[in-house]
Amino acid sequence: MATFRFDLVSPEKLAFSGEVDQVDIPGMEGDFGVLAGHAPVVAAVRPGILTITAAGAQQKVIVLGGLAEMSEKGLTVLADVATSTADIDRARFAEVIAEMEAKLAEKAGSELDNAIERLDHFKSIQHELSATAMH
Repeated sequence: MATFRFDLVSPEKLAFSGEVDQVDIPGMEGDFGVLAGHAPVVAAVRPGILTITAAGAQQKVIVLGGLAEMSEKGLTVLADVATSTADIDRARFAEVIAEMEAKLAEKAGSELDNAIERLDHFKSIQHELSATAMH
């Protein structure tokens, strides 16, 4: 399988840099996979789990929004936050979700809609983390 260059960058660190077989990205318009030779594209990234496949191994990274750009140089994802699922404190993540739920009553209008959408993304991540833990 052909490989391509992939860089995952967050404000805190370079989370990943190297040759990969495939990257699956949680996009705002839907999840999508990138392989070598993918057409150039710029896409918004929603909170979710990004999957990196390299040399037959998979690495899963939680991203909390950002931007993905595929060019002739490869794929770059600029993530607001990028944390390996292996490094996540699942109990603390559950607490964050509970705090988000508690604060919903304080919101109204489009602010409420945005808070609900973000909460749904976090719950989706939590669900995938739970499913991953069972395998």
